[in-house]
Amino acid sequence: MKKLTGRQIRSMWLEFFKSKGHEVIESASLIPHDDPTLLWINAGVAPLKKYFDGREVPNNPRMTNAQKSIRTNDIDNVGKTARHHTFFEMLGNFSIGDYFLNEVLTWAAELLFSKEWFDLDKNLIYITYYPSDKDTFNKWVEVGIDPSHLIPLEDNFWEIGEGPCGPDTEIFFDRGEKYDPNHLGIEMLKNDIENDRYIEIWNIVFSQFNSKPNLSRSEYPELPSKNIDTGCGLERMACIMQGAETNYDSDLFMPLIDFISEYTGLDYHKADDKMPYRVIADHIRSVTFAIADGAVLSNEGRGYVLRRILRRAVRYGRKLNINGPFLYKMVDIVVDKYSDFYPYLVTKAPLIKKIVKLEEENFLKTLENGEKKLLSIIKDSSNKIVSGADAFLLYDTFGFPIELTMEVCEEKGVSVDVDEFYRELQLQKERARNARSSAQSMNSQNEYYMEFKDEVNFVGYDELKASTNVIALFKDGVRVDKASGLVEVVTSKTPFYAEMGGQIGDNGLLITDNESFDVVNCFKLPNGQNCHTVEMNDHDIKVGDLVDLEVDEKMRHNICCNHSATHLLNEALRKVLGDHVIQHGSLVTDERLRFDFNHYQNLTIDEILAVEKLVNEQIKAAYPVITIETDINTAKKMGAQAVFGEKYGDVVRLVDMTFSKELCGGTHVKNTSEINKFVILSIESKGSGIFRIEAATNDSINSNIENTISNVKEEILMVNKKLDDLANSAKELELKMDINQIKLPNFTYSYQDIINYRTVYTEAKEYVKKIEKVIENTKRNNSSNDLSILTNNIETNGDISYIVCKTTNIDINTLKDMIDKTAEKLEKCLIFVANIIDNQKIVFIAKAKNVAISCGNLVKEAAILTGGNGGGRPDFAQAGGKDTTKVDKAIELIKGKIS
Repeated sequence: MKKLTGRQIRSMWLEFFKSKGHEVIESASLIPHDDPTLLWINAGVAPLKKYFDGREVPNNPRMTNAQKSIRTNDIDNVGKTARHHTFFEMLGNFSIGDYFLNEVLTWAAELLFSKEWFDLDKNLIYITYYPSDKDTFNKWVEVGIDPSHLIPLEDNFWEIGEGPCGPDTEIFFDRGEKYDPNHLGIEMLKNDIENDRYIEIWNIVFSQFNSKPNLSRSEYPELPSKNIDTGCGLERMACIMQGAETNYDSDLFMPLIDFISEYTGLDYHKADDKMPYRVIADHIRSVTFAIADGAVLSNEGRGYVLRRILRRAVRYGRKLNINGPFLYKMVDIVVDKYSDFYPYLVTKAPLIKKIVKLEEENFLKTLENGEKKLLSIIKDSSNKIVSGADAFLLYDTFGFPIELTMEVCEEKGVSVDVDEFYRELQLQKERARNARSSAQSMNSQNEYYMEFKDEVNFVGYDELKASTNVIALFKDGVRVDKASGLVEVVTSKTPFYAEMGGQIGDNGLLITDNESFDVVNCFKLPNGQNCHTVEMNDHDIKVGDLVDLEVDEKMRHNICCNHSATHLLNEALRKVLGDHVIQHGSLVTDERLRFDFNHYQNLTIDEILAVEKLVNEQIKAAYPVITIETDINTAKKMGAQAVFGEKYGDVVRLVDMTFSKELCGGTHVKNTSEINKFVILSIESKGSGIFRIEAATNDSINSNIENTISNVKEEILMVNKKLDDLANSAKELELKMDINQIKLPNFTYSYQDIINYRTVYTEAKEYVKKIEKVIENTKRNNSSNDLSILTNNIETNGDISYIVCKTTNIDINTLKDMIDKTAEKLEKCLIFVANIIDNQKIVFIAKAKNVAISCGNLVKEAAILTGGNGGGRPDFAQAGGKDTTKVDKAIELIKGKIS
């Protein structure tokens, strides 16, 4: 077996599969693009789902990669076991409808055992397979695996929800008796026993069936396009090939661990507990790569996960007596280790260090607050036990580890309900698992779409009309020769842009037999052809028909304005906020544009206005919009920005607006001046450090801004109506108040207008609230001045005055004021009132002054008698009843209690 560094293993893997005709594809960002089912890219196949389920056909059906991945479902095992990580690289090779079982297993044997490649000892390899998959068993034997090293397991079947699935085979490396203290041997594999002897290094999935609900596996239909999906952990291979005790003792981690040893003065190799070193080394890799890919720290979603990872590393730093920020100093080590393969890390490093240091400082303060909170809980603990719920609150809210809680409690002579804590922790994990459920499943393949491979000539960059002929029809997803109603129509050429890259598909007309029919959408088929969705009504359309296609010119122009403005907005955000800003999705329609991007803090009003102003300056500059077709490397040298998550072919289309240069296949204006004007309509946080801007351009500005502020206008009108009513009330109450109408500001179409309108509305609401309070208090005072309804019912017993009576439809606050005013006039008293509201419910109120009786008990008994419940303090209480027919009985009950 060769002794290879992590870099050499990655390089050799990619080189091997490149020699077998595979295209080496770049690692996708850790942040999923247009895939809401995932928080993180967590496997090599995750960014390729669109190929596996047939939505798109790749340029090359053979692909290989080294994919950055993050998984946190086993975070508690990180550092504890030899091979669990939050961040790892998954080496993969993939076939989309090309080679299958025979080829992939032949190549696996060549890569693993050939002296030219990894040169592993075949006798140290054990392999599991799906019991009914005899082809896999036979092939492994054919390439030289001892049959006794082949283990059938029912779990060897990859399936997550409906869609592509299939048997898999897993390859394990035997590290020997040293890691098998109980001498269990392959029983550990057969019974799925966690162990450090047999290390899984490679999993190969034969994606050949379509999983269907309510069908057994034996009944699953075969996929029209069978695929291969594999994953080989780089960290595990490094451990094996370097003879390291654990993954952490390989060259992928040791530079980080060496830094920790030097920083603390504590020797990792002599440490009894190596877990802190390993956790820190693992977690700083996750944090560095995640922030570099645009993730931010927050209290929800992806940002919460990232924050938890970083804080966990800080906590383990405290175990090594590190009490100040230190993780940010390790970012450069990660960058140095990986920048040869991920060169973008170099430019991102300063921002990453800044964010990490700030988070460390904030968390250290949070730990102090957590300790204060714990001491407060201990002080309030009457039975000398801190509940598991409180311990979990400290863990979940303050990042306070249970071990630290137990340590502090032990010092204070207090115990912790650890069992309850772990029950709460388990419930949280179950909630997270349920949220993930089967959301990662793929779509089912459509055989008819995938088999259609005729070429379509798109002429829509230069023309909006075309005469052409129908070459394919699809009805309800099935290919047909003739159809009516809603039909999917493919023509030999088309001016219609198909929905792609966030830009909606064109609308327009299909004309045949002198009749016009609405084209309501245009979308891409898996092999890249533009397909029109046409409402043919009762008219039949047939393959071979000659048709005229006309794009809705006004709609297309508005789309072009919004798409070009999106490019300007992207660059303006980077200029104002920083070049860490990355596009995280967009939507371009004829009415407005939507743009999602990352940023590590909320945008200020000044920043938003600066972005809007900068975009409008580029529009006024009247830059020509030039499109150039070239290769990806040339485009990047020209300063082109690639859109986040997009995959580009050999030829790319560069859209150059002078201020902005982006790779884009969409439609655009010829000159930025055509956009006319750009207005930001709204900005909101989508969570996890992702923000969404909605904006409009050109003719759609007026309608969009009017819609955006129409609700505010309506509210202002309602406020003014309320002010009229309040003015009348004030006059009736003889109040001298300056009640003015709320005036709307001038309107010039800008984000500032929207801010101004909302500010006026907010101020108006506060103004109205203030006036309402004055009038309400005046009304209450006036109403409660007449106390005769209570004082007429006074009875005395010695020096104590008793009032027990019923009233009807008195405002509750007014009634409380009346009771308070009456009690003020009496030295010792008990007042009990049953107030009947609309003959539907009863409110019981009791007040005691210098009398030893519980008002809470009185109102509770009266409420229960009348079908309600409630209670309160001994000196004042309120409760509710439902049965108004029993009010008199309740009054008699209370009189009996106090007589």
